[in-house]
Amino acid sequence: MIRRRVVVHGKVQGVFFRETARWAAEQRGVTGWVRNTDDGKVEAVFEGEDDVVAEVVAVCEKGPPDAAVERAEVFEEEPEGLTAFKVIL
Repeated sequence: MIRRRVVVHGKVQGVFFRETARWAAEQRGVTGWVRNTDDGKVEAVFEGEDDVVAEVVAVCEKGPPDAAVERAEVFEEEPEGLTAFKVIL
């Protein structure tokens, strides 16, 4: 079990980014959360097996079709044992 926090910069709000991250995570059995930040970024946390978390992080590094991801910062964190995936409004 691993945990990654991802902060995505660029044109990432108003482009279905959070729902794309939610869908990618749920399809792979990854738990965590995703939210928009006040400064125009998207922040997400993913917990799960190494390979599937890496797949979800890769989805975020690309973003949905209307996004323009400039960069994605990925941070290793200690897992908390999250049990679901949430979109934080």
